[in-house]
Amino acid sequence: MRRHPCRGEAGGPVTGPSRKGAPTRSPSPKGAAVGRGIGIGLMYGLWKPRVLGSWRVPAAGPVILAVNHSHNIDGPMLMGTAPRPVHFLIKKEAFIGPLDPFLLSIGQLKVDRTTTDRAAVTDALGVLRGGGVLGIFPEGSRGEGDFASLRTGLAYFAVRTGAPIVPVAVLGSTERRGRLIGALPPLRSRIDVVFGDAFDAGDGSGRRTRQAMDDATLRIQKRLTAHLGNARRLTGRRAGLE
Repeated sequence: MRRHPCRGEAGGPVTGPSRKGAPTRSPSPKGAAVGRGIGIGLMYGLWKPRVLGSWRVPAAGPVILAVNHSHNIDGPMLMGTAPRPVHFLIKKEAFIGPLDPFLLSIGQLKVDRTTTDRAAVTDALGVLRGGGVLGIFPEGSRGEGDFASLRTGLAYFAVRTGAPIVPVAVLGSTERRGRLIGALPPLRSRIDVVFGDAFDAGDGSGRRTRQAMDDATLRIQKRLTAHLGNARRLTGRRAGLE
């Protein structure tokens, strides 16, 4: 099978399994459900999330949540506010010490951004083929959170599996620094999580060529950027003050 390069959560190159029909591994759905419960307790206990449009996430079947990424709490915030358990692609550098077994136990996916990480792709495809929810930061790494630069990994997973994409905007995580812990938003401050309409990334042809992936990435970027603008208007948060 021809390889189709894509990018991991932190921008590292990943490709699909090399053998056609190779079995996929799926992280534990029960673990992700436990992670969601922990996320609900922590996120609602420490901050005041305002969740808008969560009904737009399909109640069943595979779906990809494409999230802007400007702060380290964006992932946990989505885990605690999404209506379904989420398996996130997370850079392997986060899996240090006790966090390694913990993150794996709650169904999160480790991706090596420095090499061709076939295991990460296999795990992600397994999540979607099993009807689960895959969380991706399509910008590759933490930055401005404005979807200005997208990697091709999101298009690869969406086109290959046919899973719809739901854009998600997390706003308010970088607006101010907390007094007690400067690296975190102020405790009990409001953070907005806005879900957009689900859409298909492919053009209906089923093609997985490099050009098809590039075209899909452009379509995705347009939809994600539009959603972010709508989310800012809806919540009253201006660019640069999220």
